[in-house]
Amino acid sequence: MKAGGRPINNLRWWIGGALFASTVINYIDRQTLSVLAPYLKTEFQWTNSDFALIVISFRVAYAVMQTVAGRLLDWLGTRRGLMIGVLWYSAAAMMTSLATGLRSFAFFRFLLGSGEAANWPGATKAVAEWFPKGERGLAVALFDSGSAVGGAVAPALVIWLYAHFGSWRPVFLLTGMLGLAWAALWAWLYHPPGSHPRISEGERRMILAAREEEHVEDSTAAAGGWRGLIAMRQTWGIILGRGLTDPVWFFVTDWFAIYLVSKGFAVADTLVGFWVPFLAADAGNFAGGGLSSWLVRRGWSAVRARKFVIVVCGLGMTLLAAAVLTSKLPLLVAFFAISTFCYAAWSTMALALPTDLFPSRAVASVSGMGGTGAGLGTIISTYLIGWSADRYSFEPVLIAASLIPLVATALVLLLIRESRDRNTMHLSPGGPSHKMQ
Repeated sequence: MKAGGRPINNLRWWIGGALFASTVINYIDRQTLSVLAPYLKTEFQWTNSDFALIVISFRVAYAVMQTVAGRLLDWLGTRRGLMIGVLWYSAAAMMTSLATGLRSFAFFRFLLGSGEAANWPGATKAVAEWFPKGERGLAVALFDSGSAVGGAVAPALVIWLYAHFGSWRPVFLLTGMLGLAWAALWAWLYHPPGSHPRISEGERRMILAAREEEHVEDSTAAAGGWRGLIAMRQTWGIILGRGLTDPVWFFVTDWFAIYLVSKGFAVADTLVGFWVPFLAADAGNFAGGGLSSWLVRRGWSAVRARKFVIVVCGLGMTLLAAAVLTSKLPLLVAFFAISTFCYAAWSTMALALPTDLFPSRAVASVSGMGGTGAGLGTIISTYLIGWSADRYSFEPVLIAASLIPLVATALVLLLIRESRDRNTMHLSPGGPSHKMQ
């Protein structure tokens, strides 16, 4: 171990905390536009379809770059890859303060999506590198919960900044600067566990021993080409599962403020209610991650534990349809909160599965492919949401968002089987091969 100062106890959880912070900042930058959307729509006279085009510009870049970023992260490494991604999207967020209309907003959101695409593949890869299998559910829950926390913090922060400055331009500039501080912290904190200068010997031995048990040590794991990965049914289980469920979450993050306004509520009057679905999602992250990790410690295989949570939460998301039956704010918020709680637990499992199924040097690539599937699904759903809201209402959207996760759950069960566990899989550049241990 290199000399670097006194060892940091439980260093892997400090790194998990840094991943959580990056996700919070990621979502604050992303949600700034969504929170300001009612004001921007009035100032620029946008329709819901116009706003959908801006959101889609983000999603197009995010979808394409998820797969690209995943592959680059497997090549560049977690430390450099994530730092470059955060610096990129922070610059894009700050440049949004220069926007002058629909086209420039769409352009800057495209740049933002290009950079933000690295966060989830990079964080998933870091979890695979630093955490044993029994802790990965909680570790994924920790960083993924940053999306809910960022989504909850953004309304209060953004509305306060907007009221303080009386303009939306300083808001984009100031929220975008948060990532600059994070990048400096990450450069200091993150190194691989085998060479980290501040890791204790006990923690290093524990992490490396866990890798040996999985037969996928970083020094010997093959990366696997895209063609080999895409040929595997479990890869498609992750891609299709996320492609059908992520639109539920992004409906809430991108449209919840506009939905509440469409129901006759003022943005300022719904601030407390706006927080609740995001806080529920935060609880869902830890509930799903904690339950699956507990089941693994009880002797369940990792894949079986993740799939159990997926089934329960896929059923739970159907309650979003009940929101069409009421116009009372507390009930609306409650139904959205149940859905986001279940979505977050489901998503935590989908993000953890690549760490269970694939060698660490392929984890970011597979996670990126799943992100691309999620991005494509969200692009289609975003267009349909804007179209439906302008011509009909949000009610068909709520019904669809409650039923489609059932399809996603069924696909995960069909495509991801117990025999495909990471323990029994080896990847080679020529394609997949499976060997029973």
